Amino acid sequence: MRKKLLLHTCCAPCSTSVLERLADEYDITGYYYNPNIHPAREHDTRADEARLFYEKKGLPIIEEEYDEKRWHKLVRGHEDDPERGERCTICYRMRLERTAEKASKLGFDIFGTVLSISPHKDSKRINALGEDIAGKMGLLFLTADFKKKDGYKRSMEISRDEGLYRQNYCGCIHSQQGR
Repeated sequence: MRKKLLLHTCCAPCSTSVLERLADEYDITGYYYNPNIHPAREHDTRADEARLFYEKKGLPIIEEEYDEKRWHKLVRGHEDDPERGERCTICYRMRLERTAEKASKLGFDIFGTVLSISPHKDSKRINALGEDIAGKMGLLFLTADFKKKDGYKRSMEISRDEGLYRQNYCGCIHSQQGR
């Protein structure tokens, strides 16, 4: 019997090759929770694109309410941190904790995230956070570095072939200003 995986999803392009890799091993449900994304219209564009992509693949996706105020409160004092700095760690933790809470509440066997597909994200830090959260909650975390084995390259190919919207910044106002 395949395990039920709740997969945190930041956007459709980052989900592409990850879903391709995991589809035969898990029963996947996407989880779109990204209150870090700025502005709200960008958040909604990414949510819509993720929903359409998951639907096309015949997979369910859960969308959480946009709560940018919570993210701003958590990263207050870290506005000037460099990309991949402590602000990003706080952001990863916030989204992984919420994913774990939802996985526990809904009876999933395991949770994970597509974030490690990006060459701009620290997969070791993401995995360490996920494992820590999983241990505290009595869950399993899918440890992965999806950019390896040409995962990122494959995600670019699929995104192009599918005509997916690709953003040019991570998502938060600080990464947007940095671009």
